[in-house]
Amino acid sequence: MSRRLARLGILLSAAWLGACGRPPDEVVLRDTIAAMQTALERRHSDDFMAAVADDFLGKDGFDRSQLRRLLQLHMLRNAEIGATLGPLGLRIEGDRAEVQFDAILTGSSGTLLPDRAGGYRVRTVWQRDGGDWRLVFAEWSGTSG
Repeated sequence: MSRRLARLGILLSAAWLGACGRPPDEVVLRDTIAAMQTALERRHSDDFMAAVADDFLGKDGFDRSQLRRLLQLHMLRNAEIGATLGPLGLRIEGDRAEVQFDAILTGSSGTLLPDRAGGYRVRTVWQRDGGDWRLVFAEWSGTSG
């Protein structure tokens, strides 16, 4: 009887330790993207860029410093920024992941309604960096209707 209790204790301990481990990659990616969305809306460019890899490279050679400048330009141009993301399509393969989504970005000079809005189809590629994921590639194109 004591051996059964000991085995049960070991199994329960293992299950508990497993539950306390690192969250699944999909959860970490979703949380990272949500944090970037929040940082954009709060106009915190450093928080947004924290998830962007040093060797980030976008379409047509668009690099990390250009992404930061684009972000800062939009923050200077808009007193209020809104970002609404559609469902995330995730594909994780080992230490790399691809995430695709549609986004609607709005900007205003502080008025009740946005002065500007645009819809985009976004494709991103992520690389695992320890327990975190870093954005290594992004491309986006405008959508109509």
